[in-house]
Amino acid sequence: MLPAKSWLKKVNALMASAQAQKKFDSRPIKIMNVCGGHERSITMAGIRNALHPQIELIPGPGCPVCICPEEDIYQAIQLALHEDIILLAFGDMLRVPVNTGKKSIRTLQQAKASGADVRPIASPIEARQIALDNPETQIVFFAAGFETTTAPVAGLIAEGLPDNLLFLLSGRLTWPAVAMLLDSGAPGFDALVAPGHVATVMGAREWEFVIKKHHLPAAVAGFNPESLLAAFYSVIRQKLEDRLFLDNCYPQLVKNNGNLSAQAQLEKTMNIVDANWRGIGIIPESGFELKADYNKHNARLIFPDYDQQARRHIGEMPLGCDCANVVLGKKYPNQCKLYGTACTPQEPIGPCMVSDEGACRIWWAHGVRDRE
Repeated sequence: MLPAKSWLKKVNALMASAQAQKKFDSRPIKIMNVCGGHERSITMAGIRNALHPQIELIPGPGCPVCICPEEDIYQAIQLALHEDIILLAFGDMLRVPVNTGKKSIRTLQQAKASGADVRPIASPIEARQIALDNPETQIVFFAAGFETTTAPVAGLIAEGLPDNLLFLLSGRLTWPAVAMLLDSGAPGFDALVAPGHVATVMGAREWEFVIKKHHLPAAVAGFNPESLLAAFYSVIRQKLEDRLFLDNCYPQLVKNNGNLSAQAQLEKTMNIVDANWRGIGIIPESGFELKADYNKHNARLIFPDYDQQARRHIGEMPLGCDCANVVLGKKYPNQCKLYGTACTPQEPIGPCMVSDEGACRIWWAHGVRDRE
């Protein structure tokens, strides 16, 4: 693959040539990069500012922490506080606040500080070992994430589990959110760059609907500037030449059919169901749920439901927070009125300022201080 500098020249030369030939008007070409990892690479490398001014890069719905249902986080907090368990979660989840009063315990981190046994983990394998090391204690793994992290969870379950390991599963599929935007008739973007890690598991073919059904350019990209710029070049050229195809710009890892073993483990252990996305609502067939064969490991069935329906703003983003619009590509992070004022990485209001894959956190971490 060409170095990033060469790809950047090719992209900008393509745009300059098209502009000279008046192949498009003054409206920007809007490219949505679905993945939070893509947004982090784009921002770290300064790609957005280096591209031709008529190319607009839009962060998309690829932050699992940002869209994890508020009520699931609340339930995890209540389980940790009121049940004799060890609560495990991926690190970013510990700092996401729920919609309760400021005097209440609002995060798993605060629950831990108040005495609950809450432990961050980086891999599902750690959950098994903690369960084996604590055979007399029930272990609840609050497993939130997209296909990339849900597939290893499925692998762990398929291999067999200690009896004391339970799951509060909050897994989501990536493509249905993009499909929802496209089906809305006003998606807000002209081309799509799909996430390489999800395509590694599920296959590049999962994104063919963007081409076939919605007639938009699409490419799968990895996480270095070379792969991203190659994908930008591809989708712009597709648009200018009106020659659409799904381009795989991450062939080192992504195959058309994906990882068949991982897909088989997902199919064996989980059903696909309609699921809630925080601040967005129910998206059809966008969530993972444990199959009935694994009911004895389903924390939702083992423990009482702590989700108090009387809570105000249940399931929503915090008041004044535009995280849902940022996730859907309808606003940039610095267009939220809380950005950098009430909401910072040190004291986040919304989940987009918590996660390393949240666009707000990424922009703030890389020096974007001005609000529009």
